[in-house]
Amino acid sequence: MTNSFKVKIGQGGFGTVYEGKLLTGIPVAVKLLNASKRNDEEFINEVVSISKTSHVNIVTLLGFCLEGSKKALIYEFMANGSLDKFIYKREQEPETITSLTWEDLYQIAIGIARGLEYLHRGCSTKILHFDIKPHNILLDENFCPKISDFGLAKLCPRDESIISISGTRGTMGYLAPEMTNRHFGGISQKSDVYSYGMMLLEMVGGRRNINPKADHTSEIYFPHFAYRRLDVDNDVRPYEVMNAEEDEIAKRMSVVGLWCIQSLPNDRPTMTRVVDMLEGNVNSLEMPPKPLFSSPTRSET
Repeated sequence: MTNSFKVKIGQGGFGTVYEGKLLTGIPVAVKLLNASKRNDEEFINEVVSISKTSHVNIVTLLGFCLEGSKKALIYEFMANGSLDKFIYKREQEPETITSLTWEDLYQIAIGIARGLEYLHRGCSTKILHFDIKPHNILLDENFCPKISDFGLAKLCPRDESIISISGTRGTMGYLAPEMTNRHFGGISQKSDVYSYGMMLLEMVGGRRNINPKADHTSEIYFPHFAYRRLDVDNDVRPYEVMNAEEDEIAKRMSVVGLWCIQSLPNDRPTMTRVVDMLEGNVNSLEMPPKPLFSSPTRSET
């Protein structure tokens, strides 16, 4: 299928992803997992959770291989790879990466929101993803976004709002406060909403939310910078020439992102509400309260 793992297209702590092709000619991505107990758990988790889904914004698992300690997952092939390489374009080789327009980013944001809404409300079993970040959003040849990597996902009854999990799940920088400190509230689908909000702000900022190389301390933590810019100057990208339509998209995504990263879960919108805010009248969007967390210091960064 992979021609002896000839073409590598991705690498992570979980293992390696290779390009392949089925006998029918359909291109696939084959994720070959490292041998570890944690990967055993994530393999089972991914197969069980993703097999319950069917949505245009959720990546399709075509099959899996299990032979002794060897485990592989076979997905539909996503021609444009993951979203992070487009967001952090300046950190990579710009000439090799297609530029996304603001309309592209806006449609990608809506697609991801619809996918998350489906996991939380439209699926036969509620699925909490717990690792929403740009690296786990894949883009097909038409830049339609699909949520991937369900290794940390948790299935729970539809009527349960607060769930119990052991340890911390997710990636630093996208973790909701309650994931590390239960004083903020219980763990629920609102934890995914927080991660989505942090990702949305990275899409607007075109950079990682925490930037230790920023010239000014206030710009190190982008959510803080974005809030100040919106609140004071009504301009979230002051260094970029934008037309009125692009400016509206950037502001809309910023306001929604800032609502999603409210410190207390109850203050965050549901993903259904997020979709409404992204698609509704921008003039009806209210500025959220200022996030409790201020800019991290350089030493902490």
